[in-house]
Amino acid sequence: MTALPSRLDPASPAYTAAREAMLAKLAEIDAEHAKALAGGGPKYTERHRSRGKLLARERIELLLDPDAPFLELSPLAAWGSDYPVGASVVTGVGVVEGVECVVVANDPTVRGGASNPWTGRKTVRAMEIAEQNRMPLVNLVESGGADLPGQSEIFIPGGRLFRDLTRLSAAGIPTIALVFGNSTAGGAYVPGMSDHVVMVRERSKVFLGGPPLVKMATGEESDDESLGGAEMHARVSGLADHLADDEYDALRIGRRIVARLNHRKPGPAPARSAEPLHDPEELAGIVPDDLRTPFDPREVLARILDGSEFDAFKPAYGAGLVTGWGRLHGHPVGVLANAQGVLFSEESQKAAQFIQLANRARTPLLFLHNTTGYMVGKKYEQGGIVKHGAMMINAVANSTVPHLSVLMGASYGAGHYGMCGRAYDPRFLFSWPSAKSAVMGPKQLAGVLSIVARASAQAKGRAYADEDDAAMREAVERQIEAESLPLFLSGRVYDDGVIDPRDTRTVLGLCLSAVHNAPVRGADGFGVFRM
Repeated sequence: MTALPSRLDPASPAYTAAREAMLAKLAEIDAEHAKALAGGGPKYTERHRSRGKLLARERIELLLDPDAPFLELSPLAAWGSDYPVGASVVTGVGVVEGVECVVVANDPTVRGGASNPWTGRKTVRAMEIAEQNRMPLVNLVESGGADLPGQSEIFIPGGRLFRDLTRLSAAGIPTIALVFGNSTAGGAYVPGMSDHVVMVRERSKVFLGGPPLVKMATGEESDDESLGGAEMHARVSGLADHLADDEYDALRIGRRIVARLNHRKPGPAPARSAEPLHDPEELAGIVPDDLRTPFDPREVLARILDGSEFDAFKPAYGAGLVTGWGRLHGHPVGVLANAQGVLFSEESQKAAQFIQLANRARTPLLFLHNTTGYMVGKKYEQGGIVKHGAMMINAVANSTVPHLSVLMGASYGAGHYGMCGRAYDPRFLFSWPSAKSAVMGPKQLAGVLSIVARASAQAKGRAYADEDDAAMREAVERQIEAESLPLFLSGRVYDDGVIDPRDTRTVLGLCLSAVHNAPVRGADGFGVFRM
């Protein structure tokens, strides 16, 4: 392979300005992450601790192998909504007894761990990752079921959680539930539909309806323990497979269950890796604050690939898209990285061929986004941009090797689709704080609406005031800008998290390790490519 050179000048004013802008964005993201880490706040955290209970992240830490990394997913879920940042649940990928698992932990300091609409989205996404990558799923359960005031947005989609639990089991993907407290109503079906269930003596309570609901529905008087206590489920109903003495014992038993799963990764181990030749710290200053200013994605590749080594594919053709082969933490990857904002016919055709080759070679694909979409205009329409863009999207949609996506800069229009955006089911998708994603840029979208409004007014013989147009454009630009930012997108679980660019190599390494829990297979065929 050829080692990538670097032309980045860390002493230049442009680099300094880009770095300062990135660090400012990271500080804003860190402040929002802190809200998720705080859970329900000091009052409810202390109340939880006073009951002798561990916090959600403490449970996760004790479940995982000592010093094992934890790749937290969707930590900003529910940002910008009426619900707390984090959506009252912690999800992620971690190593238990040498086995990579997806972990879902209710945060009982936030409304008793009750599920809101964003809890559901975040949990469904974690379960998708478990299914796609064939990783065991461990649920750390303490949930009061649905957050009842929001039931209209929870009840219908919430049923998917239980459906997916059964489908994971049917697919041979182990599901484990460690129950630490109340698991009520819908929450009761998590242990009810898991392969392995651990309950804690005098702590775990699992019932479809608690004593008040039973009293209202049937008139029957009952208490927590006889209705749904751990002892009852271990000795009478049989729901509990293991009865733990305390939370620490439950986590110990959970680790032993994972150790006995006989879970093995298919395929060969990754090759020996080498650190990049160029400093990953410099990734903080590569993307300009103004995304209209181009940057070279090879500077990113030089700081994330093993040994900074990269074999370019068709470097002289469709130069606006960098394609080629490398390794990342010993795993082979095929790379598609936008070198300029616009995708032309040449880039689209090149991408389609490269994706086919990666499928033939059974090599995962890494998409690095910085695109404003496919080129428009009479010349390009006549040149076939629609069919060539469709060719690229066809290849992405029908590719079956694992896809990883990172939104570094712009990711607009159908270019977002062609570069494997969320709708195209990448195994993992992360954003940098510099990323923006929407149908098109704010100024372009506002300009289109202005043209349409003027034409409509003219057709109706009405005047169209310039001051009204200016106000409309300003309002639209402000709205689209806000809805394009990573906090907004991550809050809606449109990515798996906003990451520090300097952590990109580590995050992608963890993702590549995770995806290799499932066999890597190339596509048997693609749809019809229009020529």
